Amino acid sequence: MEAQTLNDQMLLPRGEFNKLQKRLRRLVGQAIADYAMIQEGDKVMVCLSGGKDSYTMLDILLSLQISSPVRFELVAVNLDQKQPGFPEHVLPAYLEARGVPFYILERDTYSIVKQLTPEGKTYCSMCSRLRRGNLYGFAQQIGATKVALGHHRDDIMATFFLNLFFNGKLKAMPPKLLSDDGRNVLIRPLAYCREQDIIAYARQREFPIIPCNLCGSQDNLQRVVVSDMLRAWDQQHPHRLDSIFTALTSVAPSQLLDRELFDFVGLESRRENKERDDHRLELVDLTL
Repeated sequence: MEAQTLNDQMLLPRGEFNKLQKRLRRLVGQAIADYAMIQEGDKVMVCLSGGKDSYTMLDILLSLQISSPVRFELVAVNLDQKQPGFPEHVLPAYLEARGVPFYILERDTYSIVKQLTPEGKTYCSMCSRLRRGNLYGFAQQIGATKVALGHHRDDIMATFFLNLFFNGKLKAMPPKLLSDDGRNVLIRPLAYCREQDIIAYARQREFPIIPCNLCGSQDNLQRVVVSDMLRAWDQQHPHRLDSIFTALTSVAPSQLLDRELFDFVGLESRRENKERDDHRLELVDLTL
C-alpha cells in the first residue's frame, strides 16, 4: 500500500527537490534543537522498518550528522518479525551500500501476534507492543543512549484524535519521552515534518520500500479512518492542520477541566493571597 502511494507520485524537478530536502533538514534540526533530542556523544539507535518514514529519518540524520557541531553516532536496527514473504536481503543491502552500521534483530513476533489476536480484531496494538519491547531491550544491549522513531507530524495529530475520539483523553505523541520502564529515551526527529513531504522525498530518493503485510491487509483500522479524515481536512481547509499542530504545542491548562493538571480548588486561596499582597504594597506606598 505504501509502495503504491510512492509510485503514484511524480518526480520533482531538481530545484524543487533541493527545496524539499532543505525544508526537511531544517524541520528535523529544529525539532532536535527544540526538544534537546541529541546531545554530544549520543549513540542513536535508528529503528528502521523499511517504510518511507524510517528511511527518510535515517537519511536526514545522516545528512545532519555531517554538518552538526554536535558529535553523535548512528546505528540502524531492523526487527525482522518473520512475516511471510519479508524480503530479508533488502535492508542489509541498502545499509551496506550507505556504509551505515546496522543490526538485524530476528524475532518471530508474527506468530505470536497471529496466535494471540482474537478473531476480527486488528493486529496493531499487539504487534506494536511486542516490537517496542524487543527494540527497547536491544537498545540497552548495544549501549544506545537514544532510540529514534519515525513518527511524523501527521502521526502525532492522528494519535491525538484517536485518543480524543476513542479513549476520552487529550493525548498525542511527544517528540521526546522516557520509556515506561525508565531505561530508554525515545525521540521523534520527524515530529515537525508533513507526511506529504516525506512521501515526495522517499519517492525522489528511491528508497527500497518494504510494505507491512501484517496489518496493511486489514480494513477499517481506526488509525486509517482518522488519517483519511485529516487528509480530507487538509485538502478542503488549507492550514487547518497547521493550526491543530500549533495548538498541541500551546496548551493552556487553566482553560481545560483536568483537576490534576490545574489547581481549581485553590483558586480562592490564590485570590486571598493576591489581595493580601496588594494590601501590603499599598502600605509600603503610604510609608514612602
